[in-house]
Amino acid sequence: MALTPMMVQYFEIKETCTDCILFFRLGDFYEMFFTDAELAAKELELVLTGRDCGLEKRAPMCGIPYHAANTYVGRLIAKGYKVAICEQVEDPAVAKGIVKRDIIKIITPGTYTDSGFLEESKNNYVMSIYIDKKTNFCGLCFCDVSTGEFSCTDTKLSLVNILDEISKFSPKEIIVSEDISGDMLSAIKERFNVSYSSYPNDYFITKDYTLIKNQFNNFCEITLSEELLRSITGLLSYIMDTQRNSLSHIDTIEYYDILDYVSLDANSRRNLELTETLRDKTKKGSLLWVLDRTNTAMGARRLRKWLDQPLINKALIEERLEVVSELKSNISSHEDLKDVLTDIYDIERLVGKISSKNVNAKELISLKNSIEKIPKIKLILAGLNSKLMRKIYLGLDDLKDIYDTLNKSIIENPAISIKEGNIIKEGLNTEVDELRLAKASGKEWIATLENDEKGITGIRSLKVGYNRVFGYYIEITKANIPLIPEGRYIRKQTLSNAERYITPELKEMEEKILGAEEKLVNLEYEVFTGIREEIEKHVERMKNTAQLISEIDCLSSLATIALENNYTKPEINTKGIFNIVGGRHPVVEKMMPTNTFIENDTYMDTVDNQLLLITGPNMAGKSTYMRQVALITIMAQLGSFVPCASADISICDKIFTRIGASDDLAAGKSTFMVEMWEVSNILQNATNRSLVLLDEVGRGTSTYDGLSIAWSVIEYICKNLSLRSKTLFATHYHELTKLEGMIKGVKNYSVAVKKIENEIVFIRKIVPGGADKSYGIEVAKLAGLPKDVITRASEILEVLENLNNTEIDLIDKKTSSKKTNNKNEKKLVETAVKEAAIAYEPNIVTDEVIQINFTDIEKDNILNEIKNINILNLTPMDGFNKLYELVNRAKLL
Repeated sequence: MALTPMMVQYFEIKETCTDCILFFRLGDFYEMFFTDAELAAKELELVLTGRDCGLEKRAPMCGIPYHAANTYVGRLIAKGYKVAICEQVEDPAVAKGIVKRDIIKIITPGTYTDSGFLEESKNNYVMSIYIDKKTNFCGLCFCDVSTGEFSCTDTKLSLVNILDEISKFSPKEIIVSEDISGDMLSAIKERFNVSYSSYPNDYFITKDYTLIKNQFNNFCEITLSEELLRSITGLLSYIMDTQRNSLSHIDTIEYYDILDYVSLDANSRRNLELTETLRDKTKKGSLLWVLDRTNTAMGARRLRKWLDQPLINKALIEERLEVVSELKSNISSHEDLKDVLTDIYDIERLVGKISSKNVNAKELISLKNSIEKIPKIKLILAGLNSKLMRKIYLGLDDLKDIYDTLNKSIIENPAISIKEGNIIKEGLNTEVDELRLAKASGKEWIATLENDEKGITGIRSLKVGYNRVFGYYIEITKANIPLIPEGRYIRKQTLSNAERYITPELKEMEEKILGAEEKLVNLEYEVFTGIREEIEKHVERMKNTAQLISEIDCLSSLATIALENNYTKPEINTKGIFNIVGGRHPVVEKMMPTNTFIENDTYMDTVDNQLLLITGPNMAGKSTYMRQVALITIMAQLGSFVPCASADISICDKIFTRIGASDDLAAGKSTFMVEMWEVSNILQNATNRSLVLLDEVGRGTSTYDGLSIAWSVIEYICKNLSLRSKTLFATHYHELTKLEGMIKGVKNYSVAVKKIENEIVFIRKIVPGGADKSYGIEVAKLAGLPKDVITRASEILEVLENLNNTEIDLIDKKTSSKKTNNKNEKKLVETAVKEAAIAYEPNIVTDEVIQINFTDIEKDNILNEIKNINILNLTPMDGFNKLYELVNRAKLL
């Protein structure tokens, strides 16, 4: 059996996009066949049917209405699939044989530009990685097709560098050259939820770089490395292959050096919760949530970019701080500025739609209304004197000519579809005006006809109607048919309760009206495309203006949060000094009642206060304190005021964190393995300009192993001349406090704890000096462990602490003489265990060995809860609810 002509055409087209789900246009539907149909039916919950295709078995098939395609495409893209859109590319009325079809666009996770799919405040990046094993370098490129942003950098081939850049941009899709190693690709897949495609090296190579030269206005091949040029070529080729359009808004390459910004690896970004929280991956509770008071989508995206790329250049940081200071002081001007920004639409993405020929008339009106606000912005900026604002003021194009073009051509409330008419203003095009008049006069004639016929026939219910099948008609109910003058009408259609008629004059006018309407729609579309092409010539100007407005919005947002949250302008230095007075955690303080957050000071330098060793119990605030120092530093370096009384911040080149621990079981790594991998990364990549946060290093293994690793890490950081990073080192090993005085640069601090009788109260204050104990048992008591467990733990602790005091002295002697005495160490441990066992005297006399388990603990908790119920304060319903809860908990024991 032979395939039908339509299926032959289908297979020819499918062969060109084997990695895509093919949406094949048939009439008013997009149809999918064979494996595409089975996959789409499953993912989109569609009914799977079949179609005769010329083979023995029917072809599996499913379909969707073409007008609803965006919804279905968005769902597939969100799951990481690619979708190829195949349309009819010739008029069926003039086609000979089967209608010609072709792919007009390939939609992928990194290139999808539908506004319903994209988040307004996030860029949607597609990335390319080109690796040259001979030079050991790689080129990295990132493009947001919706805004035209195109960034690139090159770097030494390093998994750490590549992972850091991916975490910075968070691309939705990556294309890679075939030389990428399997280990590197696996590492990327493990850490990021991203689609990827691999292409041969030839895909990334073009001899004379014509593609790049034609696309970018600022291309200069001399300044770019070969690896970077090939990465650019690969990404640009991929975008062209998928979008099948010129995309004139992607017209500028932005080269950046990794060293121009603070380096933050993926772990640090996650641990510090810069843009999303660890727990539920939402914006609320992150630093971005605090900082983002932008009024435009463009500003929100740029602020996220600033947060992902804090500055290292002191002059640029101080330029931003100067603007924030000025806006904070000029409250009236600042409020006016915010009011104007609120009315500005997303110019960046509107320009992207113009470039991709995907903009409608309503969106051009949004662009016009946005441009209308620019003179007001310039007027406000004219009254500001900060250096950066003066620069923005001089560079801000008011785009008046574009405004005038749109204002005289597009009506204020146009149709959404550009192929339905009702777009072009009166007076712009003579022929449009004439056709519109003909259409209007024809409809007036129809209205007049209805009134005239009512008068002639005396039938008040007579009406003139229209539908697409029969055109215009006169409808008369059956009860009134006898009133029709003989021979006046020609019967056209019979309904259950009425008859429809026509007249020669009515059909003649119908042709005039419909002819004028069709011509008008086609002509308005033609005029509209001409306007769009004229506007497209100014894409670069509009992009530059959008960028400047987004910067203004970011600076306005920073001034707003500085004023509302009582932030202070930081001093910026390059001397390695951190001096924060009254520092506060920007996120935690927003989650707490006003003025209840406990402020803390921080002082670090490159000599005596290089590593702050912080001891204290769990839940006392060590991690919060460490994070707040890092967040204050990041805020200062992106140009923001900071939450403290005063701050003198040394510029950091890198910020590393090792806070918290979690098993990476899917990758076959334990908690301790993950911890050691992160510490190794820090020790290999930190510099003397870096800020390092280390929390509980060594806790993932035995006490003695953990203590020795933590001790050794401290020595390495402080004694390695090429390292000596400013470090906050939190630990439960309070034995390490002996290192102050032994290792230069180590300074002890602890979290103040007040003990009232047998209870402890967390003061949340960081004070000089080490903690004398870890208060672990007290914390366990607060958590509700049974009294017998707490008492026994205290007895064991007393014996072990006596051992530790002796053991620390031994370690000190061993490390100084570089000799060990395993027998003595083993003897000490055995003695401690025996003493701890002898000290145990059970209160219950019994021959049976009792082991307290989690069930016993829960029983005690239930009993304690019952004891503490105040029955007199419970309503009957509360009492029933409490009883029901206790019964259910008891059933689980």
